[in-house]
Amino acid sequence: MSLARIPFDRVIWPTTFFLGGTFLVSLIGIPLYLWHFEMEWVFQIGLFVAFFTATGLSITLGYHRLFAHKAFQARMPVRLFTLCFGAAAFENSAIDWVSDHRRHHKHTDHDDDPYDASKGLFYSHIGWVLFKLKPMPPMDNVADLQKDPLVMWQARHWYLIGAFFAFILPTIVGYMWGGWATALGAFLIAGVFKVVAVQHCTFCINSLCHALGDQPYSKKCSARDSWIMALFTFGEGYHNYHHEFQHDYRNGIKPWHFDPTKWSIWILSKVGMTKNLRRVAQDKIEAAKEEARRQESQGLEAFHHEPELISSAGETHHPR
Repeated sequence: MSLARIPFDRVIWPTTFFLGGTFLVSLIGIPLYLWHFEMEWVFQIGLFVAFFTATGLSITLGYHRLFAHKAFQARMPVRLFTLCFGAAAFENSAIDWVSDHRRHHKHTDHDDDPYDASKGLFYSHIGWVLFKLKPMPPMDNVADLQKDPLVMWQARHWYLIGAFFAFILPTIVGYMWGGWATALGAFLIAGVFKVVAVQHCTFCINSLCHALGDQPYSKKCSARDSWIMALFTFGEGYHNYHHEFQHDYRNGIKPWHFDPTKWSIWILSKVGMTKNLRRVAQDKIEAAKEEARRQESQGLEAFHHEPELISSAGETHHPR
């Protein structure tokens, strides 16, 4: 896309500056920090992993499977934790996130899909948050969340909540561990870089999980299953299954599927923090797989039995 064709009048400048700024601070600030200070590797990497996991799971477990799909029920401490650390991902408030995601499932691969994969990888990955190409749709699909006082509290204050849990809290922990030098490293690595990493892991679900992998459960849309993508998305890479059975608390249904979100929900259920975990019956799963195989075989059969046409030159060819 040439500069002349970029719709600068449609750019969402605060979002663009934030995403670009956090990326540049990570790209430039962390090497400068490593140059000028002796980093405590074990502490800084451990702190990054802790905040990355808390924030990432708050999106996949909280925003996604709990609030968007009602795949299970959770007690107040779990809901509060995921709302606070979910805000730290700076992917919008839970209620706005859920509204977008429910429209994504309702209009997958069509124009009303907020991150329509048919518009290309750039658009579905990040373009849709950088450009406002259409008027904002009405919030008519989150009436259930509008009745939730905790969700509405987060919606009113998510910028402040996000700033505290994303940047201030890791900086405080770093200062308490080793003073100002360690605090600066914690701000850059467990703070700024953590936000960049979590955001792009989430964006990969919208983009690469609709481009890479297999479709064993449904051919209805572009969503795909990929164990590789599951490694980077807390188990959300089994996306073809999820689009076919969106209310299942699992994305990876086999015991060996890498799905930390599923494991976390299950463990929380054993200590009384979650309940009513929704699972699709195995016979329905098998029926979906059989239907997907049937559609695939019919498609291949139609391809191999295309009628041959004879051109005026006497050459046989297949129509395309």
